[in-house]
Amino acid sequence: MAAVDVRSVTKSFGNHQVIHGVDIAIADEEFVVLVGPSGCGKSTLLRMIAGLEQISGGDIRIGGRFVNNVQPKERDIAMVFQNYALYPHMTVHDNMAFSMKLRGAPRAEIEQRVNTAADILGLKELLARYPRQLSGGQRQRVAMGRAIVRDPQVFLFDEPLSNLDAKLRVAMRTEIKALHQRLRTTSIYVTHDQVEAMTMADRIVLMRDGVVEQIGSPLELYDHPNNLFAAGFIGSPAMNFLPGILRRAGNNIHVEMDNGIQLPLPAAAGGGDGQKVVYGVRPEHLALGADGIRATVNVVEPTGADTFVFSEVGGRPVCATFSERHTFKPGLQITLQPQLDVVHLFDEASGAAIRANS
Repeated sequence: MAAVDVRSVTKSFGNHQVIHGVDIAIADEEFVVLVGPSGCGKSTLLRMIAGLEQISGGDIRIGGRFVNNVQPKERDIAMVFQNYALYPHMTVHDNMAFSMKLRGAPRAEIEQRVNTAADILGLKELLARYPRQLSGGQRQRVAMGRAIVRDPQVFLFDEPLSNLDAKLRVAMRTEIKALHQRLRTTSIYVTHDQVEAMTMADRIVLMRDGVVEQIGSPLELYDHPNNLFAAGFIGSPAMNFLPGILRRAGNNIHVEMDNGIQLPLPAAAGGGDGQKVVYGVRPEHLALGADGIRATVNVVEPTGADTFVFSEVGGRPVCATFSERHTFKPGLQITLQPQLDVVHLFDEASGAAIRANS
């Protein structure tokens, strides 16, 4: 097992820089998820850690060893790809054993490792089958088994669940998390799905345009986003954003929208009087109340456990999530009461979070 240190790493393709001085310290046995929208540089960064892309600047160390110029096969890492990359003419057993055979490992060791991996992943009954005879989830387990057999210092996962249907993705992410808890191998996982990131990670690295926007535990990013991007990306449905002017009059602190609607704030809210801000509140932190923000219902989406209500406040879209059953109809006027202790405030110009006064 090994820690991974990424220090001031940059990547350019010609004159176009895609990674801008990334610094990440990944502890031994940690499960870190790189997440962000398409094109943010997360897969490029993973490929540089794997040695599949040359870095343009900075250092990468695995287990304290400087690996900038070390070949992928010599970095003691194992990578699981989105497309499985199984050999179609080989059985499950031979696919899992292939890398060890290339290294000239003793037959007894190969058999022992393949059987151990098969036991862990529930593949014992499938060892004689070919990839064409397997489901998508089974193929992905074989790809993970091939990585386990190598007994690497670091596992690298590049969007491994993207080809699976929604139900199987949920099952497989649970399997991967359980696998990590059992093996305790340092793991770096790339996804664009923030739900995967939230449910699987010890820590999340949130990226945008080749820059790390925030690093922290899933609940740190959820509860204390650093900026508008982090607040909008983490959480499903996304946080509601309402722009306005911060007003302070004694103990009466609120955000005033351009149509005069007042959005309540806690007494400890930060920011200066007259400052242009964005008021942020998550859908699950809105409740029905006699005193609150008047909203007009547009669309109601029941999901079974929850109901998503999409409405308008002063011409701005607002989503609220209710666990109770309601029979809202489009056009209905409702009053939404924000949970003030979890309301967020951001500077409109910079997008940076405005922290509460202590």
